[in-house]
Amino acid sequence: MGFFTDAYDLFCISLVTKLLGRIYYTDPNSPKPGSLPPNVAAAVNGVALCGTLVGQLFFGWLGDKLGRKKVYGMTLAIMVFSSIASGLSFGRNPAGVIATLCFFRFWLGFGIGGDYPLSATIMSEYANKKTRGAFIAAVFAMQGLGILCGGIVALIVSSAFDHALNAAASLPPQADYVWRIILMFGAIPAALTYYWRMKMPETARYTALVAKNEKQAREDMAKVLADASGDKFGLFSREFLKRHGLHLLATTSTWFLLDIAYYSQNLFQKDIFTAIHWIPPAATMNAIHEVFKVARAQTIIALCGTVPGYWVTVALIDKMGRKKIQLLGFCGMTVSMCVLAIWYNYWLRHYVGFLVFYGLTFFFANFGPNATTFVVPAEIFPARLRSTCHGISAAAGKAGAIVGAFGFLYASQSKDPAKVDKGYSPGIGMQNSLFVMAVINALGIGFTLLVPESNGKSLEELSGENEAEEQAGTAGDDASAARDDSPV
Repeated sequence: MGFFTDAYDLFCISLVTKLLGRIYYTDPNSPKPGSLPPNVAAAVNGVALCGTLVGQLFFGWLGDKLGRKKVYGMTLAIMVFSSIASGLSFGRNPAGVIATLCFFRFWLGFGIGGDYPLSATIMSEYANKKTRGAFIAAVFAMQGLGILCGGIVALIVSSAFDHALNAAASLPPQADYVWRIILMFGAIPAALTYYWRMKMPETARYTALVAKNEKQAREDMAKVLADASGDKFGLFSREFLKRHGLHLLATTSTWFLLDIAYYSQNLFQKDIFTAIHWIPPAATMNAIHEVFKVARAQTIIALCGTVPGYWVTVALIDKMGRKKIQLLGFCGMTVSMCVLAIWYNYWLRHYVGFLVFYGLTFFFANFGPNATTFVVPAEIFPARLRSTCHGISAAAGKAGAIVGAFGFLYASQSKDPAKVDKGYSPGIGMQNSLFVMAVINALGIGFTLLVPESNGKSLEELSGENEAEEQAGTAGDDASAARDDSPV
């Protein structure tokens, strides 16, 4: 449920950005509805991602220092407060409303950031090696349901207001309530989860391997690991670089590349759908109708491409392995993006075909690297650094998301100055932007070759934490043999 809330809160903003532009930036003297200025659109779309990056690094480190459980409740409390505060953003003018919205969405992202390393680490340390991949992937798959729920909530809220108002005006005053309700709804699932999060015991691997409390570990879990490793190398040590440096490069680079494309697609679906004429021009409908049409389009894509991809991963990850799924996903995304880009002008006249291949990019992202980049860092690093390394990997992903969110906003603008949105400079165009995303996905294929296969192995095998135990056992056997051979 934490990840359900994370996805809802991160992606619901894309449902209401057009509405924010119409409410706060409409010029009464212009025949066209208002839209967010470039710097405001970049801030509204990207500020939560900036907060998420900081939260992933901070709470990943804190989870290894204080324990998974203690930190887990903090992130949820921040999310509940910030979701409500985002919807209550105040001010007497557009600048005031947008500034307070961005402030609270930064802290919302900060709380969401903590959920990434902690949820993955907790699930990996509870699960057994045969079903561990499916359990971690199932946690991440709730992201798809959160995205889908965001679309459904927007459909319900916009339909309810439209039915109640039956407004002929392009911008009814009550439209201001629509975006606030959609944003605040994210607090409900987070608040409902808080009690169970606080009742969850600390993971046995943390209490045994990090906190050195085997008695408590036995109480938390019937079967507990013994303290396996005497090695105490740190994150910035030569020993870590030797053992896990290449692994960390693999997890950070693939997550970074994936999120450039994935967040560009998710946050700017509405702009892509407008470009291919699936969503009508804003001037032809009122503000609440526009929210409904944007939500309907994103819900269809989530239902047909996003959600199925996640759950196919859950079903197959412990059979196929992580690496094969990630390679298949990056390949599928690359091919789909190339098809969209090469025949872009054809798709402008046949948008149904465009939507099929566009939906496939989401399917292969989620039956692919969007799931596996979350799973692998929770498995291959030592227990005392697991949350930290997952946080670093996830933060690299959010750095990619920030590049995608800010870059796509400007790059996708038309090359023709006459067709550029107000306030923007000419870009490389939608077609070339799709080509760029295809190249980025192709790079992901190369870096995936560095990722170790973790399927079917225990966490201690993968991290090398049982090496000291094996060495101690060998030394004991040698000593015993020496005693047997010695003269009486």
